[in-house]
Amino acid sequence: MKIFYSEYQIDYTTYTFSYAVYCIKESNSELPAIYEKGFLPYTGNYQIKSDIFYMARSLRVNLANFEDSSENRRVDRKIAELNIQLEITEKSKFDLQNPEFQRFCTEYAEERFSGGSMASDRLDYVLSRELLTHIFAFKTDNQILGYVFTALENGILHYWFSFYDIAYMKYSLGKWMMWRVIHWAKDNGLNYCYLGTCYKEKALYKVRDHKGTEFFDGAKWNADNELLKRLCKSDEEKREADLFKLGVV
Repeated sequence: MKIFYSEYQIDYTTYTFSYAVYCIKESNSELPAIYEKGFLPYTGNYQIKSDIFYMARSLRVNLANFEDSSENRRVDRKIAELNIQLEITEKSKFDLQNPEFQRFCTEYAEERFSGGSMASDRLDYVLSRELLTHIFAFKTDNQILGYVFTALENGILHYWFSFYDIAYMKYSLGKWMMWRVIHWAKDNGLNYCYLGTCYKEKALYKVRDHKGTEFFDGAKWNADNELLKRLCKSDEEKREADLFKLGVV
């Protein structure tokens, strides 16, 4: 892997000079080390051919400490009547150009993605990424209820993008799919399941719902969920300086 820094904002009044941190993946075998360093895949520029990762406050489940919570069990009981089956397919064996598959993903994204959609050009770009290795499909009575795009490599799984039929929201389908994938990772002897970024209060459901969560604090993986909650709750506040100068961390 290659790590590089890109200058961002400057504030001479507080002597704050910020840099965004990125990583270039050179082979899929590096994925566990890349995620371990707090990086997540970047797909904001379709012209980039390499797999680029950005450093962020990301979240993972340490599967050694994962066990079902009362909320997990409640949602599982609620959805049991649907008798959902999980099918896992390597990307190389999946029909990525299936129009029904593409329509399902783009329509869900248009309805539910915050901060942007998954138009066909972005979907094609994401599907072209080497780091995407497996697609998890959730079915009942030959009907597709959802998909999850994952990166699966040497003991780690990244729960990257998920799409589901919003007609089943009353069953908490989205929450159940995340729990089901984490449970699958635990059952199959993986070490970590990465769940993307954790910013603002709306992301805290990932922490509340799953035991064994840790967040990347810029230097290490941190299991202090009370600190994470405080950080998420303060994310939308205007800060006069970085957290170190404010004495928060």
